[in-house]
Amino acid sequence: MTRTTVVSAPGKVLVAGGYLVLDPAYSGTVVSTSSRFYTVVHDWNNPNTIRVRSPQFLNAIWTYKLSIDDSGVHVEAASTNTSSNKFVHLALQKTIALAMESKGSVAINSALANGLDVAILGDNDFYSQRAKLEELGLPRTIQSLDKIPPFCPTNVAISEVHKTGLGSSAALITSLTSALLVHLSVIPQSSLSEDDNPDRRLAHNLAQYVHCQAQGKVGSGFDVAAAVFGSHLYTRFDPVVIQDLMNDTEARLKLLPTLSPSNPAWDYRIEPFKLPPLTRIMLADVDAGSDTPSLVGKVLKWRKEKSLEADALWKDLDQLNQSLAQILLHLGKLHDQDPQNYTEAVKYISTLQPVQWQANPWQPVGEQPVVSTFYEAHRVSEDIRAKMRLMGNLSGVPIEPPEQTRLLNGCVGQAGVIGGGVPGAGGYDAIWLLVCDPVNCAPERSPLERIEYYWSNYAELNVSPLSAKESLAKGARLESLDSIPGLKAAVQAA
Repeated sequence: MTRTTVVSAPGKVLVAGGYLVLDPAYSGTVVSTSSRFYTVVHDWNNPNTIRVRSPQFLNAIWTYKLSIDDSGVHVEAASTNTSSNKFVHLALQKTIALAMESKGSVAINSALANGLDVAILGDNDFYSQRAKLEELGLPRTIQSLDKIPPFCPTNVAISEVHKTGLGSSAALITSLTSALLVHLSVIPQSSLSEDDNPDRRLAHNLAQYVHCQAQGKVGSGFDVAAAVFGSHLYTRFDPVVIQDLMNDTEARLKLLPTLSPSNPAWDYRIEPFKLPPLTRIMLADVDAGSDTPSLVGKVLKWRKEKSLEADALWKDLDQLNQSLAQILLHLGKLHDQDPQNYTEAVKYISTLQPVQWQANPWQPVGEQPVVSTFYEAHRVSEDIRAKMRLMGNLSGVPIEPPEQTRLLNGCVGQAGVIGGGVPGAGGYDAIWLLVCDPVNCAPERSPLERIEYYWSNYAELNVSPLSAKESLAKGARLESLDSIPGLKAAVQAA
């Protein structure tokens, strides 16, 4: 009987903590998205061979030959491959090596005896759909995006695709390594049905290591953490924990002693977070790209050279970032304490600009705490934007470029918009907004519709919405091939 394992992992948006999240002294607020990467692993009928396919791209099939001897596991790319894929190759090599250490060579040899067929697919949101919308003659709206077939072919090679900044490489690595861990019985299927446990932490540590190896450096890791755990408040791990493995070019060191969740050197922190009820995150792809590594490098250089100035600004930003997270969490508590007044308050503020929210002298007493807390979230998010712009000016980096400032100011001035910003390291390629999403609201009067109309008529930049919302299904999870619309057909078509 052919076994099939399907694991998905979400994308991410860093709504607060850009740059600061690189320092373990500070934390970031990470929202995981409903857009996911899926890895489908089948037993195959080709001994000691692993075939990996990415059906959304041209010429995206890679074959690897497996050999296991006294020196360890060897995963060699076949000479027939028309391109290389460092992310996939490293994920296979390191996951199988970890599986060998965990389960022993006999068990893993048996599990891999017939080879594996692996398909990796990402939801459409990970890639710009502008060209597809134009081809179909559809306006740039979320409703239009729903008309594009799932896992739509991009008709380009992977190296040429226009990404939208949702963390595709982290979600890909996490779904691939976690699916292999489950398929090779290193972790049980049940481990991905619980929010947190040692097996999920092992999957996290492995994905962090593989992602760092593939990128050639140790990043903050918030994108992998979101792919594994879902939305959360993230404090990074000390890079020293994987430094020996990163330097081990000969692959002589064992992986498990370092990557084991019982290794106390893994000092990252994951604290619960989710967006307030009756709100929705809205994301847009802005048609201009940023080179994130170069932005980060310049900001870190400035921080080192102007340490007193930078430290003071980072402390101010950290206080604002923490305030925003706690205000948003407090809104969730206000909803739980009094759902009716909370619901009415959201309905009320969704029809007004933020400057008007607290201006009603006849505001019902029960709604006042909710309205004032939403206004505080608006105020703090605007203060964060101002401090991020200041950091950009001081470091000479376009964290929130003037074009983005004008776009965001127009958005944040709309009725029912709580706040917004440029996610992560900033730049020209994306924006996020948090908007009210009241119940029983006529579509044409909803903040979502208002923002879509504003974006579609915005002349200075080419703004295209993404369909993603916050993932309430948390992080990496086991899936059924038949339950994800379009997934089985996309896997079989390749």
